[in-house]
Amino acid sequence: MSTTLSESIRRFRRERSLTQEQLAEALGVTVGAVYKWEAGLSAPGIGLLMELADLFDTSVDVLLGYDVKSSRQADTVKRLKDCLHDRDRSGLAEAEKALLRYPNCFDVVYQSALLYYLFGLADRVRARLRRSVELMERAIVLLGQNTDPNVSEFSITYDMAEAYFELGENEKALELLKSNNPRGINNDVIGQSLAGVCERPQEAVEYLSTALVSASAALIRIFTGLVNVYFKEGDFAAGAAAMELILGYFTGLRTKGKSNLFDKPCTAFYVCLAHARLKLGEPEAARAALRAARELAERFDRDPDYTADGLRFFGAAKRQTAFDTMGDTAMQAAEETVISLDDGQLAGLWEDVSHEG
Repeated sequence: MSTTLSESIRRFRRERSLTQEQLAEALGVTVGAVYKWEAGLSAPGIGLLMELADLFDTSVDVLLGYDVKSSRQADTVKRLKDCLHDRDRSGLAEAEKALLRYPNCFDVVYQSALLYYLFGLADRVRARLRRSVELMERAIVLLGQNTDPNVSEFSITYDMAEAYFELGENEKALELLKSNNPRGINNDVIGQSLAGVCERPQEAVEYLSTALVSASAALIRIFTGLVNVYFKEGDFAAGAAAMELILGYFTGLRTKGKSNLFDKPCTAFYVCLAHARLKLGEPEAARAALRAARELAERFDRDPDYTADGLRFFGAAKRQTAFDTMGDTAMQAAEETVISLDDGQLAGLWEDVSHEG
């Protein structure tokens, strides 16, 4: 037996945390047979090869170590990608030729699926969309060959769901999105679809509310990163603009008179805004930002609420709760931010504002 086949069997078995005994039992063979395969002393018959490929969720070609990186094949994949990029409809005929020649190459199957999807959408041709779904299903089987970190079973399943929506098969699409929804990443699409094409608004609210909280938390992380970039580059005007934008967003999201899980990070953003204003030579604007930080912190600390209940547009029955590492109180979060910015003028101004009134 070829070294490649023996190594493939051993590698796939270990990746699935199977012992030789467990693999033998699954295939109905002796442990000795599995040992000989992996040692390169014998080879499974074609029937067992097909069973092994099915068990390992791969193709016989991959199991045998078929070289999917030949120059001719790579050229074919490049042509398919070029046709996709250039929106060249001749790529559909090219795809069918490539699929006949390389039916078990992931890149060929996946790029062909994308071509059929693109031109199925563009020309409103249902048969092309169905062909794209068929090819995407095949691509999932061949994923073991994939080397693109941006492509995964999740991303392919998402594309399949989009195709089903275009075909009007909304329930199939929703089923795919719901069954492949790690950490609620598809909640926005599910909610939008339930509220729109599926006309199930009450069910949509749960997904949309959860998506709103997730998107808002993502914005916190994004703008925290941006302000760090701008401050390190000395671009305090951009830093101030970023802080004003994110604070405006959360002001609009806040239910008047109620605290919510985003109030603590917002106190820190107000402090960062004050720091930027001082660097821009605007002490009064800096003082106003610190007053806003103090007032928000005091309001939150009087009646702390780490849920999304105080957000406008949030209507989920299931409560959303946040945990943070910003200190026990919002005032502590503000003070820690002042310290971290290492700005003596800011620290002095915060001391003044803290004792006002």
